[in-house]
Amino acid sequence: MSLNDPTQQSRFSGTENYVATDDLKVAVNAAATLKRPLLIKGEPGTGKTVLAQEVAKAFDTDLIEWHIKSTTKAHQGLYEYDAVSRLRDSQLGDEKVKDIRNYIKRGKLWEAFTHEKTPVLLIDEIDKADIEFPNDLLLEIDRMEFHVYETGETVKAVNRPLVIITSNNEKELPDAFLRRCFFHYIKFPDEATMLDIINVHYPDIKKELAREALSIFFDVRNVPGMKKKPSTSELLDWLKLLMSEDLPMDVLKSKDPKTLIPPLHGALIKNEQDIHLFERLAFMSKRT
Repeated sequence: MSLNDPTQQSRFSGTENYVATDDLKVAVNAAATLKRPLLIKGEPGTGKTVLAQEVAKAFDTDLIEWHIKSTTKAHQGLYEYDAVSRLRDSQLGDEKVKDIRNYIKRGKLWEAFTHEKTPVLLIDEIDKADIEFPNDLLLEIDRMEFHVYETGETVKAVNRPLVIITSNNEKELPDAFLRRCFFHYIKFPDEATMLDIINVHYPDIKKELAREALSIFFDVRNVPGMKKKPSTSELLDWLKLLMSEDLPMDVLKSKDPKTLIPPLHGALIKNEQDIHLFERLAFMSKRT
């Protein structure tokens, strides 16, 4: 066991800022023990990205973040060779063109592989990239090494990073990639877990406010036909606004059909289709 590998010397049990369920703790520790990437799926806003940040804190190590876009290519995580800059410098007679290493830009995997202490490497929203992206990383993540063709060197991981990969299920991931991962789906928190999350973020919140707001929040999520259900992060934003505005409890408890849409609903409802849905429900309730 390496002294530079804190993931093998301690276990993840959540942090003071992150409420982790028992099955999530098991998943993190299993991935660390197996030295396999941890693939995390779940609704947007359920804390997948924050998990990587809190795991790094819990293991007292560094977090290296690679946020994936639709244009991201797998080789960018290894390195990029800037041939254009080298050509321009050669035309200007710059001496540094003699060393090709001056034009090699290290990627996030290279950074993680050469880190002195075992880091947490976050590959965030892998499903945003094209379908070949996960397959293009299979060999490097499996063997923890890659070849730099321009310099002829092979980069090997000094300490195997704990890789956490998040996905919002926008695309199916290849079976070959899935076989190499430990998988966990973050279920949407129930009311008891959500109350624990609220108390972590807002320890001074009034119990009655938290209870009423939670009731409304889950009622909103359970409305049939919603295009985008509000998430944990949106609930926390809404609560912050409610506390800031110091609204009377009567406003939250009101059953008036004209106030069916929650106050400050812009923090919870994020598109016009869902607002129109609530307006129709309010109209129907009023007529009834």
